[in-house]
Amino acid sequence: MSGLVKKNIDPSLKFVYSDNNTLSVIFHDNNLLMGVAGEFNKNLKELEKIINANIYSRGNSIVIKSNSENNEILKNAIQFLANQFINNGSLENKDIVSSIDKFMIDEKVKNNNVTDIIKTPKKSIIPRSEKQKGYVRALRQSDIVISAGPAGTGKTFLAVAVALTMLLEKKIERIILSRPAVEAGERLGFLPGDMKEKVDPYLRPLYDSLYELFHFEKIQRMIEIGDIEIAPLAFMRGRTLKNSFAILDEAQNATDTQIKMFLTRIGENSKIVVNGDPTQIDLPNKKMSGLVKSKELLGHLKEISVVDFDHSDVVRHPLVSKIVKAYSKND
Repeated sequence: MSGLVKKNIDPSLKFVYSDNNTLSVIFHDNNLLMGVAGEFNKNLKELEKIINANIYSRGNSIVIKSNSENNEILKNAIQFLANQFINNGSLENKDIVSSIDKFMIDEKVKNNNVTDIIKTPKKSIIPRSEKQKGYVRALRQSDIVISAGPAGTGKTFLAVAVALTMLLEKKIERIILSRPAVEAGERLGFLPGDMKEKVDPYLRPLYDSLYELFHFEKIQRMIEIGDIEIAPLAFMRGRTLKNSFAILDEAQNATDTQIKMFLTRIGENSKIVVNGDPTQIDLPNKKMSGLVKSKELLGHLKEISVVDFDHSDVVRHPLVSKIVKAYSKND
């Protein structure tokens, strides 16, 4: 397929700059233009969501209106997408994301504006929304961060990324990742297998985040020697966490008492992050959830940052944002 594509498509692009920060990308082949823009311009709409710009197709061109820095990022991104389409015969959503990430990072490094970038061994991560930027700053600066919002807003992934960089930079000695298992009571006895086999299914999303950021073998080694600890919430009771970065995920399924217990584990040179989605409470009695109450009780303390995400911060598949918005309207 890729050989036919290379042979039949004219890859040349022309970039024309106009007044009012407008850039036109002129295609000499309409098949390439359609491939880059996507059906009903869906790829251009996805680019608009990632970076602040107006992008649309007109005739045989893609027109970009933004500031000069974003125009350069998008110019390079469209060239990248054109090459991907020529080589592969199609574009996937991950190509759209990669095209922006790569050149946003280059531009930020060039301009010495790298404060928002999280550099991990496998990839560099850029917060996509202002809320995410504020969240990353809070993760780096605050002792405790409480965040709430829908699935796909990066609550856990960004926290794990910041924790991993701090561990690799030896700013902390250990990462602790925790979740409430099964239910608030955490009755695990009826499940088959040893304790690890009982709780692993509930902790799998935390493993997935780690493996996306660092090499599988090295993560496994860190877990074996205790640099990374993954455990159900009940295991936190009675401990004091020193030189640690502790993350409680799915905190909407923890009771008020459990969240209080987790937060009071904080010790010297430690950070604690509590994440959850108040719309996805799995407890038998939803009023038992302690996530919202913890925000209300502790949000006024200067050492604690509270971040509320909404559907506009969703960075997964575009449909996730639409689904979240639809359910929010219904509620």
